[in-house]
Amino acid sequence: MAWDRLDGQRVLGLGTPGEMRDWLNERVLGGHKQATAGLLDADYQAEGEPLEHVGELLALVDSQERRIGTVEVTKVEVRPFIAVDWAFAKAEGEDFRSVEHWREVHLKYFTDSGATVAEDTQVVCMHFRLLP
Repeated sequence: MAWDRLDGQRVLGLGTPGEMRDWLNERVLGGHKQATAGLLDADYQAEGEPLEHVGELLALVDSQERRIGTVEVTKVEVRPFIAVDWAFAKAEGEDFRSVEHWREVHLKYFTDSGATVAEDTQVVCMHFRLLP
């Protein structure tokens, strides 16, 4: 099952549709959120999708899958869950208090989504910039 496409671009639908996605999109549009994380196994390999690449343009969508912006991928790294650092957590722009807080919030989100996460679970850390 491939990711959705919009005008030839892969779709970036942050979080889950509804209140969470609305808030995350506000963070992107306001310039606070410049990164996002996904699980290599659950979000990419299980979907048959390659990692994003530097320079790739993604369609940022709202809860109704309508484009609200375009982001350009600026950096992609794959790290073990336990090795995600404070610099990345801050770039996610979600007001995390520490990298431990980032891990707590993401562990809950990923496990609530049905994924199994351990310290060595591979996390795709993607940085982006919102295009004007």
